[in-house]
Amino acid sequence: MAWFRHALKADWASPADVKQDFRHASILQDGRVVFNIAGNKYRLIVWFNDAYRVTYIRFFGTHAQYDRIDAQTV
Repeated sequence: MAWFRHALKADWASPADVKQDFRHASILQDGRVVFNIAGNKYRLIVWFNDAYRVTYIRFFGTHAQYDRIDAQTV
């Protein structure tokens, strides 16, 4: 919930703006960003539509579940 509340208030124009707020976030190709949640127990993958400043949650799961997916295609 803390990430969600922060994201609602944020005005990110690009993944680089996200990196300024969350320096441990991993920037992937095509506007995707991976966040470590709860001390790396969970992973959150989001995709940013920069033109409309919309954020889409593509995946949320445990670290073990994350290891079984391709973060670029979810």
